[in-house]
This record gives sequence, structure tokens and C-alpha cells, in this order.
Amino acid sequence: MRAAAPRSRGAAGGVRARHPPRRSEPDPAHSPERLQKVLSRAGVASRREVEAWIRAGRLTVNGVVATLGTRVTPPDELRLDGRRLHARVARDEARVFVLHRSPGEPLRASATGTAASPLRPLLLERLPRRSGRRFVAVSPMPRTDGGLELVTSDGELAARLQRAVRALTSEFGVRVRGELSDLQLRGILGGTLDSGAQLAVERCESAGGEAANRWYILRARGASGKEVRQLFERHGALVSRVLRTHLGPLTLERTLRRGQFRQLTAQELSALVTTREPADAP
Repeated sequence: MRAAAPRSRGAAGGVRARHPPRRSEPDPAHSPERLQKVLSRAGVASRREVEAWIRAGRLTVNGVVATLGTRVTPPDELRLDGRRLHARVARDEARVFVLHRSPGEPLRASATGTAASPLRPLLLERLPRRSGRRFVAVSPMPRTDGGLELVTSDGELAARLQRAVRALTSEFGVRVRGELSDLQLRGILGGTLDSGAQLAVERCESAGGEAANRWYILRARGASGKEVRQLFERHGALVSRVLRTHLGPLTLERTLRRGQFRQLTAQELSALVTTREPADAP
């Protein structure tokens, strides 16, 4: 009968384990997170909306009414007014899309339709989505205008992008009735809005046109479509259309036709969220 192999001993004569026990590392994806953060990131609602639901006692976690301090993990069952919410607690890859929006096309369908204009899925309804998620537009253009739109299904990321947009330089095509005078152009370059706020306008120049319509290219930092229209109208321009063609590092490519969309690459998203507002000039 073969003798058992002797166990190795340490200097003090104790038995030394061949394989020390492994310590399990905590999984960051399963770390508890605040309920309002989870639902906001999932695109279910904004943090303020979720906090209002919590105060009203409308949200439950595993059958228990949630409070403002409630934290949740992936296995937890979340319900709003008794209806189960399919919101992932663990962070997944953020989905951000750039859209080519036609002038006058709303992002979402209206609440009612008519026989002449029935309800139909519009831009945001056509985007690929996950259960329980909604898309949030970042600095959307006014309904009468269009061009480049940026949307995401991540509520927390949408808030970060909204702040980043105020530090980005955007470019707009503005169609007006007739030629602008030198006085009007100087006023637009000044960038003063009706509220007294100041747009950082870098340039405004003619881009041709046909018949009575003329196009102008305006480039400014932190400008929204609404502010661009207001700036031109403040100086007597009759504006018929505003199209956003650039938003920071993003360009409305010719290959992206009206009504089409594409998902941003990881590099494009990183360039957007890492934007820093330039220091004020002395």
C-alpha cells in the first residue's frame, strides 16, 4: 500500500496550504445605487420626476415603498403604481444617436391624430430601443427648424451632454428673406440676445441663395437653434429656416439623409463629454 505524500511544513512546523483561499472581489455592477440615479440612467424619467414619484409613494422595491435614500441592485424588482419597470440597475453601454431632422418634423408624434394627418412613428419612435427606455434630445432644435439632432437613452448622460453643449462651437445655416445689410451683420456678430445674454459669435457670412431667399452661415459657441433665430430676428431679418450642420466635433454628413440616424462611435462620444469650457479672456 502506497504511503501518502507528506505535507509541506513551514519554519514553525505548521502545515502550509498548497493553494491559499481566494478572496472574492466585489462586482461594481452589483453595487447598490440610488433608485433615482438608476431610473434616470435607464431613461425612464429624470431624477426630479423619480424623486416626485418617491415622495408620492408610487415606487416600490421588492414590494416595499421606496424612500429618497433607497438603493437598489440588479435582482431587485422595481414597480411604479404596481407596474413593473424593466430598468437595468447595472450600467450598460450608453447609446447616443445623431439624427438628420427635417424642418417642421416633431421628434415625437402628437397626442392626437386626424384622418388627414394620422398618428405615425416619428424620429424618436423609429430609434432602436430597449424595454422601459425613452430617448432624450440634447439641446433640440425648435420644431419649425431642423438639421443635426443628438439624442440618448441614458438620462444621466443626457444631463452631462447638455452641459457640454454650452461649451461646444456649433454651426447653423440660416435662410432669410433678402440680403442682410452691413449694419444687420454687425449686430448679429455682436451676439446680443433679447434677454441681454451674449452669444459668442465667431463668424456670420453669406452662403448664396436663389430668388428672394438668401442663406447665411453662423458659427457660435454654446448657441441653441432658438437663440440663433432670435438673434437674426432681433436685427430685422425675416428668418424662414434654421438648420444645425455642426455640433462640436459632429458634422451632419451628406450621406445621412433626412429622417435617417446613426449611433455615435465611442470616440465621438468621448470627444463630446470631455469638452471643457475655455477660460474667460482677461
